Amino acid sequence: MIGKAATCPLCGGDLVQGTTTFTADFGAGVVVVRHVPAETCDLCGEAWVANAIAEKLEKLVHEAKTDSRQFEVVDMAA
Repeated sequence: MIGKAATCPLCGGDLVQGTTTFTADFGAGVVVVRHVPAETCDLCGEAWVANAIAEKLEKLVHEAKTDSRQFEVVDMAA
């Protein structure tokens, strides 16, 4: 079954499945997460992640803050 592609709420472009890189600078440190599953707009390039993925990203940033890590790189594809 082929469904209609989701539409970007910013520009109206089509959202396509792919990956993105997420970066969080929390003052005392930086977290970079590569290969994050996301829907990316084919026009403006904005990436949208599912709620479950966003929760994982929030947990990674929280752990980095709690452990006072200055720089953390995580690969979600690994």
